[in-house]
Amino acid sequence: MGGEFRPRSFLHVFVKKLPCCILRLEWGCAFPSLSTRTVIVNTSQTPTKRFAAVQSLAASFFNLVFPDDCRVCKQRLHGSVSRVPVCAPCLSLPQPLQADHFCKTCRTPFIDSYPLDGDGECTVCRENQANFDSVYSFGSYQDSLQQLIHLFKYSKIESLARPLSRLLIRALPLDQNFDAVLAMPMHWRKRWERGFNQSELLAAPIAKRFGLKLSGNLRRNRYTAPQAGLNEAARRANLRNSFRVVKPEQISGRRVLLIDDVFTTGATLRAATAALKAAGAAHVSALTLARVDRRGFDTSFVVPASRKASKTLAARNGAS
Repeated sequence: MGGEFRPRSFLHVFVKKLPCCILRLEWGCAFPSLSTRTVIVNTSQTPTKRFAAVQSLAASFFNLVFPDDCRVCKQRLHGSVSRVPVCAPCLSLPQPLQADHFCKTCRTPFIDSYPLDGDGECTVCRENQANFDSVYSFGSYQDSLQQLIHLFKYSKIESLARPLSRLLIRALPLDQNFDAVLAMPMHWRKRWERGFNQSELLAAPIAKRFGLKLSGNLRRNRYTAPQAGLNEAARRANLRNSFRVVKPEQISGRRVLLIDDVFTTGATLRAATAALKAAGAAHVSALTLARVDRRGFDTSFVVPASRKASKTLAARNGAS
């Protein structure tokens, strides 16, 4: 045999009370391995230990209903009862975004200062393509963080929202305050297809942190094609006039925090920010769980607004 089958959980098939203890025979029921084990429960335990034993028993029963293999490392889950099918070590794997050089406005990381001007802005921000006032992201959209986001969005493991929202809180500077917290909206058709809006689940704990109610003031005007696979120009065209503010008076003059899961090129955030600024928002900050790493200065993400910028990019590409 290539490996040992380990039962996910056990059912009690024999219980015998003895003067000093309880003899319990358990049978592995999740896999057809016919594995059995004998457990001796000491009835002379202190109340604290008895409570721990009850917790352990509850966890064993819980595993009959919920998965007990980590969806990331595939190892068996241990410990207390949890609705999150990811072990604690895997939840702690994502690391904050680190770089020596960041754009001061969009917080894009770079390997050197070449793409930044004297004011610390990248080409996108320098050419006034970024209409938001600041962007904060926890980490890079790769490795363990990407896995967790895919489990959350596409495997529909909604219980990951709370641990992932804690990463969002870590990315937000402590000195920032906002008057309104909004989640990136989904068109009703797309929400019906997925079953939930992942940005809303991420944003709810953030709104609570500021003592605010999550606002639903930003809406999608129309159903748009998926952004994945589109270049920057196609993304902008796809999102044109796709957002609207329902009650502008609740946005006018306010500091707004807009929350989304992934920052790719920023096209979606810019389209949503345009609607918020048109409604009179005084300041719009974006907060995302992850962002696509552009440290190599991939110019496919950049659409220069002048011929001079285009020539500069072309010259740099030719030199490389």
